[in-house]
Amino acid sequence: MKLKTIIKTFGLAMEMKYSSKILPSHKKAMAAILKCRTEDCGEVTVGCPDCGRIEIFNHSCGHRSCPGCQNHETTKWIEKQLNKLLPVKYFLVTVTVPCQLRDPMWRNQEESYNALFNSGSAAIREIALNPKYLGGSIGMTGVLHTHARNLVFHPHIHFIIPGGAIDKKNSVWIKKRGKYLLPWKKLSILFKGKFLAALKEAGITFPYSVYRKEWRVNMRDAGNGKTALLYLSKYLYKGVITEKRIRDNYDGTVTFSYIESETDKVRYRTMKGEDFLFHILQHVLPKDYRRCRDYGFLHGNAKKTLRLLQILLIPKMSTSDDKDSERPMFKCPKCGAGMLILHQTFNKSRALGEMIKEIRPILVLCG
Repeated sequence: MKLKTIIKTFGLAMEMKYSSKILPSHKKAMAAILKCRTEDCGEVTVGCPDCGRIEIFNHSCGHRSCPGCQNHETTKWIEKQLNKLLPVKYFLVTVTVPCQLRDPMWRNQEESYNALFNSGSAAIREIALNPKYLGGSIGMTGVLHTHARNLVFHPHIHFIIPGGAIDKKNSVWIKKRGKYLLPWKKLSILFKGKFLAALKEAGITFPYSVYRKEWRVNMRDAGNGKTALLYLSKYLYKGVITEKRIRDNYDGTVTFSYIESETDKVRYRTMKGEDFLFHILQHVLPKDYRRCRDYGFLHGNAKKTLRLLQILLIPKMSTSDDKDSERPMFKCPKCGAGMLILHQTFNKSRALGEMIKEIRPILVLCG
């Protein structure tokens, strides 16, 4: 079931029912998905150099909430993260908040998400520096998720962390031994204090009952890290639900499937069409907000440190720079050869963006 069909059917009803909650970013996402792979997004003409066949395809919209876009970006992110892997045990640490804080966070998304990133990463790094646990600087990658598996608003961050740290003073690698990376109870208390302090500093009001609740940071073994990275990549792009999970659109309702986290069993949820559409659009992030962030020796500014670690821990590690993967070529449906791009047209906004990319080097030289 195509999400585009859901928007066409229930878009107006959803805007009327949720008029007090719908944001400009939600409307922009709907408009982009409706235009995806239509003439409104422009088209590309490709030709086969072997048999001479000509094909015309419509461009995708490129919106990060569109389930039919961003395949190449997902592949690039996975390759980038896999190139950073170390031959150590990995851990997946998840920081989340009580349900009483979901409404204040929904009303102050950018500030709240920043507080979640900053508080979670700071708490983990602070405890990791303690000689009692690791005694060094760690590296980690954090990915923001705003949804539970049944699409309710449930903001949390997954941090994937290599089991080790760098002792900068003595220039040595400290390998983590034992079942757990860090003490989850102490980490939970520290994260709770930092996050609530950040909310207060940002002027975000919240019920004080959350002070009395027990917060729990989830921590689990992530093996060599590859499976966890593939899981996190699912929701970086392409929205929070794949179209194959939308099972039915009948009599004003939509049914979708999800895997229950407690039992790993497939469950089904049926909702009114306008409610289902809002449940998807409420997870559209603020404009230009970064869902993924790297820290420590995994940060982009620490490439030399990471490369040194890889050379030390992986003796046969290549010292050559990683190259971005190329976009897959169009394949000729007649002979299977790679097709060449002959001509492209874009919509007005996209054409302006392409023009700016072309003239930016000239502007820099002239400036």
